[in-house]
Amino acid sequence: MSRNNWNGNSMSQQDFMEKDTVLVLDYDDKVIGSESKRASHEFNLEQPRGVLHRAFSVFIFDESTNELLLQQRAKEKITFPSVWTNTCCSHPLHGMSPKEVDTPEDVAAGNVPGAKYAAIRKLEHELGIPPSQLPLEKFKFLTRLHYWAADTVTHGPKSPWGEHEIDYVLFFVVKSKNKITIVPNREEVEDVKWVTQQQLLDMMNDSSLLFSPWFRIIAKKWLLGANGWWIDLEETIKTDKYCDYVTIHRFDPPKEHLGGLGNAACQFTSTGSTMTTGDVCKKQGAYGKIKTHKESKLSQLSHLDEVWSAITLLYIKPLKSNLQSDHVVNTFDASDLEFCDDILCKVSRSFAAVIRQLPATLLVDVLIFYLVLRALDTVEDDMTAFESNEIKIQYLLKFHETALVDPTWSMDGVGEADEKRLLQEFPKCHSVYAALKSESKDVIANITKRMAEGMAEFVGKDLGQGTVDVKEYNRYCHFVAGLVGEGLSRLFAASGLEDASLAKELYLSDQMGLFLQKTNIIRDYLEDYVDGRAFWPQSVWKKYSKTGDLGYFANQSDEDAKYHALCCLNELVTDALHLVPDCLKYLSKLQCCEVFRFCAIPQVMAIATLDKCYHNKDVFTGVVKIRKGMSCKLINNTHDVCGVHAVFYEFAKSIANKARHAKASGFVDPTFESTIQICKKICDLTQGEVQKMKKMRTVELSLALVAGWGWYFDKSFITSGAAVGFLCSKVFKGLFISYSSLRLSNSFLLDKNNCDDGKKND
Repeated sequence: MSRNNWNGNSMSQQDFMEKDTVLVLDYDDKVIGSESKRASHEFNLEQPRGVLHRAFSVFIFDESTNELLLQQRAKEKITFPSVWTNTCCSHPLHGMSPKEVDTPEDVAAGNVPGAKYAAIRKLEHELGIPPSQLPLEKFKFLTRLHYWAADTVTHGPKSPWGEHEIDYVLFFVVKSKNKITIVPNREEVEDVKWVTQQQLLDMMNDSSLLFSPWFRIIAKKWLLGANGWWIDLEETIKTDKYCDYVTIHRFDPPKEHLGGLGNAACQFTSTGSTMTTGDVCKKQGAYGKIKTHKESKLSQLSHLDEVWSAITLLYIKPLKSNLQSDHVVNTFDASDLEFCDDILCKVSRSFAAVIRQLPATLLVDVLIFYLVLRALDTVEDDMTAFESNEIKIQYLLKFHETALVDPTWSMDGVGEADEKRLLQEFPKCHSVYAALKSESKDVIANITKRMAEGMAEFVGKDLGQGTVDVKEYNRYCHFVAGLVGEGLSRLFAASGLEDASLAKELYLSDQMGLFLQKTNIIRDYLEDYVDGRAFWPQSVWKKYSKTGDLGYFANQSDEDAKYHALCCLNELVTDALHLVPDCLKYLSKLQCCEVFRFCAIPQVMAIATLDKCYHNKDVFTGVVKIRKGMSCKLINNTHDVCGVHAVFYEFAKSIANKARHAKASGFVDPTFESTIQICKKICDLTQGEVQKMKKMRTVELSLALVAGWGWYFDKSFITSGAAVGFLCSKVFKGLFISYSSLRLSNSFLLDKNNCDDGKKND
């Protein structure tokens, strides 16, 4: 449809819905197709947030009065009728002349002529402004925002309509409002109004007035305030101070615009909307951006062994806390430690229980180590709090000199929810940190400094398409996880619970961390890609992506994409599995039972997650997770090396079986042989302990049967006066009771959690 035959005045709202063809996008703002306006704005269970498409938002200012022109959308509009919003907001279309489709090169140069031509077309249509009064070169392109919103205010909580757009923000300044012709189209615009900043604030505080969600985001994020774009309009227009052509800023809507017919929840939690203080959707680093694949409750309950494991872990033999031990109580400030424990539970509930079961002489050291690194990670993760990457880097590099030196240091306005609170009340963490042994403080400060340096290295890198190669992939994992492994080994050794030589096992410590981090990166493919910070190495995934884009794999309706996605996934899982032998070697060096469990629990969770991810197309449409009951079962199997090896054996065998089944069904996997080889190696390394466990269980069963017969003969022969039977039964019972006592005693030694000195994992 060329502009010459696009006549908005001859079209109804229904015509626009059916005939306008919008630009369908991937999450990197690349045009990947087209769709009718109707289809792209429909919210339903199949597309909970509609179809992502391109839009523009124009802001026209009067230079003489510093006023902004607002419009109130007509009540006849299908989406967001009667709301106040910026001067004009609509969509570039396919098939227009001049062309309205901008390329990545147009965006990088800051030109975006397509969006500007579309703006000129719609300003004439909606407000009657002649194109001659809107020279293309006077439009100022500032940045892009990716947002979505269900029109629940108009159409109710099950609204079938909404917006999901990457919106190009355009400013335009006129010398005086008298220099521009405005004749509103009443089918499009209910009212117009020129407003000052204060008048706009007053309007937005008037609960009787409705404002569009995209305008509310732009106004509160960038337009208003002491550092807003509006405060110095001349600088905004004439310089590039506020221009950002690289970042796509992503926002969830105000909470009243969640839901709709597709029951859409928050999508961009780590860079979520700043609109509503205390919004429950705002949890930095949390899941919730995309779908989580879960098994039904019935399916989970059908695994009876896992149900029993959950009952055992939660009620019969839970992980006990050593926080109330004499050493902890007498060493640290009670209220500050209570805060640290509470915030630990908030930012990582599952990890909290594993930390609490550590011996008292190590527990608080690890707890504070975790919180310090979580605070640092919150600074690194926040994509909106800092004016530039350079400023963020300065904060990261000075973190160990400020947060760990100044007892009054805190940070406000960074992070969301509990992570934000951690930074706001950091002096309480510092109080506990200051009471640690000097050796522990040195370790924490050193690792924090080095991790911050690594984070600073990656802050300025464009990770929208992942890391460059496996070397960079490994380097990133080293900074964010390998260093954690090193720090923990040094803390274990400093506590005296492990041999001093463990502090020098830098390579094995690093491999342990890399195994966990790579597992997370593999599982979080879609979440990281949507967030614009992905880590899959290009040297791997570009072998399989036909489009040269990491998002290619998310198109699971395409059979080629589905096949190549699984090939890429399987290669990355196989790469991670090659770390397992070193992880097992590290675990074999640990002597303290609680330290062993602390290290082993994340490792068995990781191998189970890799098994869940291997050859699983769900990785490309959401987040896959192991069952909660399975998690409980795994935790219960981390008492000793034997149990841990059995877990690795089971899942390595499972992955190998999946690979063989896929091959038998005709799937050609380039990494099949490598996968089979590493799974065989893991099974060979763990088979010895597995055989021991099987023999032990056989003995247990045999003795149980013998004891059962013993009790039977005891009763029957006593009754009949058969002394021989009675004697035999006593012997059988004695054997069983002696063996049972030995097992119970061993179990008690392994599970007892209240010994300050820790237990040896013999």
